[in-house]
Amino acid sequence: MIVFRGFAAFRRLLHMALAAAPAVIVVVGAPLLAQTPAQNGPGFNGQRPWMNATLSPDQRAAMVVQQMTLDEKIGLLHGLGQAGSIPPGPYAALSNGGAGFVLGVARLGIPIIQMSDAAYGVRSSAMNGRYSTALPSNLAAASSWDPEAACRYGALIGRELRAQGYNMSLGGGVDLARELRDGRTFEYQGEDPLLAGTMVGNRVKCEQAQHVIGDIKHYAVNDQESGRNEVNAIIDERALRETDLLAFQIGIEIGKPGAVMCAYNGVNGEFSCQNKHLLTEVLKRDWDFPGFVLSDWNGTHSTIKASAAGLDNEEPTAIFYGDAFKKAVLGGQISQAELDDHVRRILRSEFAAGIVDYPVRKSVVDVEADFKIARSIAEQSMVLLKNRDRVLPLDSAKLRSIAVIGEHADSGMISGGGSAQVDPPGSYEPLWQAQVWFPGAPLQAIRACAPGLPVEFNSGSDPAAAAALAARSSVAIVFAHQWTSEGMDLPNLSLPDKQDALIEQVAKANPRTIVVLETGTAALMPWLDQVSGVVEAWYGGSKGADALAALLFGKVNFSAKLPITFPRSEADLPHPHLLTPPVRREGAAPAIPGADAGLTFNVDYNEGLKVGYKWYDAEKKPVLFPFGFGLSYTTYRYSDLKVTPGKPAMVRFTVANTGSREGAEIAEVYAALPASAGEPPKRLVGWSKVHLKPGESREVTVAVDARELSVYDSAGGGWKMTPGSYTFLVGSSSRDLPLKQEMSLR
Repeated sequence: MIVFRGFAAFRRLLHMALAAAPAVIVVVGAPLLAQTPAQNGPGFNGQRPWMNATLSPDQRAAMVVQQMTLDEKIGLLHGLGQAGSIPPGPYAALSNGGAGFVLGVARLGIPIIQMSDAAYGVRSSAMNGRYSTALPSNLAAASSWDPEAACRYGALIGRELRAQGYNMSLGGGVDLARELRDGRTFEYQGEDPLLAGTMVGNRVKCEQAQHVIGDIKHYAVNDQESGRNEVNAIIDERALRETDLLAFQIGIEIGKPGAVMCAYNGVNGEFSCQNKHLLTEVLKRDWDFPGFVLSDWNGTHSTIKASAAGLDNEEPTAIFYGDAFKKAVLGGQISQAELDDHVRRILRSEFAAGIVDYPVRKSVVDVEADFKIARSIAEQSMVLLKNRDRVLPLDSAKLRSIAVIGEHADSGMISGGGSAQVDPPGSYEPLWQAQVWFPGAPLQAIRACAPGLPVEFNSGSDPAAAAALAARSSVAIVFAHQWTSEGMDLPNLSLPDKQDALIEQVAKANPRTIVVLETGTAALMPWLDQVSGVVEAWYGGSKGADALAALLFGKVNFSAKLPITFPRSEADLPHPHLLTPPVRREGAAPAIPGADAGLTFNVDYNEGLKVGYKWYDAEKKPVLFPFGFGLSYTTYRYSDLKVTPGKPAMVRFTVANTGSREGAEIAEVYAALPASAGEPPKRLVGWSKVHLKPGESREVTVAVDARELSVYDSAGGGWKMTPGSYTFLVGSSSRDLPLKQEMSLR
């Protein structure tokens, strides 16, 4: 805080000096001015009034629009290419090597927007000779149920973006997990709109606090990779508003992102990036979103139609929003007001995020500090799913030896692929769809936690040899993985490469077997009854191995809980069979970027409101592990539920740590609405992460917003509460809710 007060005082003194002797100060003070916000520059002498940072982003953007030429305006509406495929020309050298860049207006002090994919870390840093921290996957981070952890996640990415020369993030995925086989489930925040929206909103808020433009994506219902450019998601308006769109709405309310990225797929018969209902009627009108909409890469399909629908910026190039757009403006098909609205929104986001006032300067990342953050988040993200006979935590004093089994357990932990892929240290080429294992071997981390204890490794390539090692060991830890990536969906939720058979053989040789899952989504577990322990480690990031070892040996207590339901089989999913695009004759596929075959097949989300746990509750289906589930090394007791009606309703209860270990319990609050509301059996309406010492108890208060108790009225166009009896339920997971209170609400 002292630093900012100093800057404020400096600005006041400089303002006075400029008024007295502007010529001297401008020349002599130029190096200093470059280190401070642009309001200290020429704006105060009238040349650039929009550089006065005391004005609102809207005022500043409006001023700039008035000064721009038509060509300058068009230049803001499209990208100039992405690294590796930038068309030759005068602007090619301006790219920072990222996913895309938008030309600024140098004469007006408007910078180039340099974009980078940054789902769980800054992508493609190796090409630029830089370093990026890989955080746990977004799904993993959602398992922490911790908005503060989400904030640290976003702040780290924001800092590293700026250090590498970027001022816009393309992270912020929040599509709900309707389809668990989706290759991008690991990039998203789970199946519940309140949890997902809260987590992504806090990530974006703290990312933008680092003076980068934040993004939330893929808008909307982007739930599978198979045929993603031609699949039409069919869903009724009420279901859309209460599930997928609600996650975006909450995220936008909390994070106030500068940008929303529209998706490849269609929704109810129209491509997302030219869907007027989504972009204008919902996003810009109903939610009053002031920022800009950019297309997913080559996700634009038209000029006039997309512009009228609310698309503001085409990426990564100018197929529809370059010369074609200018021609449409000059020909009167697109009005000057419509053009100016697109431009104003982009400029507003630049001012609001601070990329004008705080220009990017490349710097060196504090690797050790960011490693600590990555490890801390990983420790809060890994979920203990089974712990029979308290096989965990491991106590090296009571063990003779440990067997570590599994491919790559001696070298690293796997990460998610596609445009989210962060380069591991030592890489030197672009990575897209290749399995990438981050260095930091679980084997070494386990050995470090058990000095002097024999810890032997077997890759599992020979199951018989692995079983023999397990048989002569006190405990066996099997590492199993399931790689997922953008551009592909899983054929099923089973572990690949005969890993289930390996686990079964090892568990038969030693029932004290612990399975560590490195997955990007739910996994089936036919061997579950045969093993003693299961840990869902997700994709752990740069420090995943150290975090896992600390949890296995009890140096840190488990606190994470599942953000998705683990089903018993694909037959229990709302859509047991993944729908794929029709087979085309050879040569019939789109040949150029931006071309499309239209929306060629439908996925009817007729489960509607019943996403995730709501589906399994409504259909009375047993599950492998329920939403919100996660074990700890201690135990908790819930009591004394009291609900006070109001707006918000206040839910109070007591949580006690009844075990011998300090821990953090995620106390979950659900509500069952009146039967006349036509809702699934219950919905998550709030939670609180409570840190408790052994024997400590604490009263917890969760405020429940009226919208969380409302339904969307499609006819009336708004959220409404249904008069009648509401039941509040409190506990440790969606299927362990010991506290219950009914009351009438109107």
